[in-house]
Amino acid sequence: MATYPLKNRSFLMVFVSSWIVWAVLHTIILNFTFGFNWWISATDSIIFNLFLAGACALISYIFVFYRPEGKVLFTLGETISITGLWLFLSNVSLTQTLYDQPEYLKFLSNSLGLRFCIGFLIVGWVAILSLLWYKKEEQEEHMRVHESTEKLAREAELFKLRQQLQPHFLFNSLNSISALVVVKPEEARTMIQQLSDFLRGTLKKEENQWITAEEEIQYLKLYLEIEKVRFSHRLKTIIEITDDAKLMKLPPMLLQPIVENAIKFGLYDTTEEVEISIKVGKNVNNELEINVKNPFDAQTNIPQGTGFGLSSIIRRLYLLFGRNDLLETRAENNIFSTTLKIPQTNDQSDIN
Repeated sequence: MATYPLKNRSFLMVFVSSWIVWAVLHTIILNFTFGFNWWISATDSIIFNLFLAGACALISYIFVFYRPEGKVLFTLGETISITGLWLFLSNVSLTQTLYDQPEYLKFLSNSLGLRFCIGFLIVGWVAILSLLWYKKEEQEEHMRVHESTEKLAREAELFKLRQQLQPHFLFNSLNSISALVVVKPEEARTMIQQLSDFLRGTLKKEENQWITAEEEIQYLKLYLEIEKVRFSHRLKTIIEITDDAKLMKLPPMLLQPIVENAIKFGLYDTTEEVEISIKVGKNVNNELEINVKNPFDAQTNIPQGTGFGLSSIIRRLYLLFGRNDLLETRAENNIFSTTLKIPQTNDQSDIN
């Protein structure tokens, strides 16, 4: 149900102030223009305007429950009826209050037509303002519902994307653990513990919308420790993060798919040591910028920049920022480079 305008403090103050000004002006006109004394002028003004204010409040209140959308004649009929009711009540009250003032009663009788016109214009104007008020409220409510629905849809899609990233890595880790159980049981136990810590961190981070770059790097190191058990000495990583970037913010679990992509195309087709570099800093646009580089063999392996991991990141960034230019990939001189940019906005201030 729409909010009655007079329940709004600002609207109520304007409404009351307007009637006070109009009542004072009404009194002055009767006194100076028509020569009635101050008592008669003030009585006429108070009764006239109290009933008229009530008529305006009534028609506005009626529209809370029923608004004749597009029915101009119905609205006009309502306005005429309420104006007529106001004129009847105010006329009866003035006649009974000033019954001993024949000159005034004659003036009152002669001015009923003019009073009706004035009242009709005022009530009609209030009716129009009320309809505009309720229309604005409806539009704002529709906008809130639409934004809420869109937000829920974005959150649901973001949650789905995060969930889809885990199974592939989890299956690979479990396969590696299975292979290590017989030949290297100590490493298998270590990997199980690391995987447990990693998954526990994953569940905690899903509760927060944003985390600092330093926290994300710590989370990434957990992931890399697991991968190093899988690939042993072949995987070497260099992580650099500048001091001014440590407290900058980003969505959680954003770097793992990028690094996983680098490991996939850097190590899967070689038995040699592969170095993956991860650099985190602040760029000239005050954005958090992350650059991941890995070598690849151009003859046996063409790096894919459109796999599910990277495409899911592009989708997440679009849902969060409405932009498709925040992740770039480049293959040059047997080095595959992925650059991620995270704008820093005020919406990221709710970090736990």
